[in-house]
Amino acid sequence: MKKISLLIVFVSIFFNSCIPFRTLNSTTDINPKESFILGNNTHGKFSAKVTNSSVTPITIWKCPIDGGKHSPITLNQSTTTKVKVEKNTALKIQNDSEEKISIQLKVSGDVGLFMGYQK
Repeated sequence: MKKISLLIVFVSIFFNSCIPFRTLNSTTDINPKESFILGNNTHGKFSAKVTNSSVTPITIWKCPIDGGKHSPITLNQSTTTKVKVEKNTALKIQNDSEEKISIQLKVSGDVGLFMGYQK
């Protein structure tokens, strides 16, 4: 009985210690005329705090994984926005400029997200 109680305590501590890992922090560079795609896979809801660290504006789109895009946000230089993203919807961060840009991301919620680039 004592061993089972001890096991339950250790399992409980383990799962509670994993809570901080439900966030993702990243600095991401996006080449000229490319996009960064976050969440183009089956997943639950997530939110993303996006900061544009560059001097050129970027456009953020919500893109359901079964097609289409909606809800554009233009993010000017040195500004931040928080975007709530529905399940099975990707976030597309588009760089239409001729310069490489840099963004900071803080993602919470379902962080089992595909990340990649698109021309």
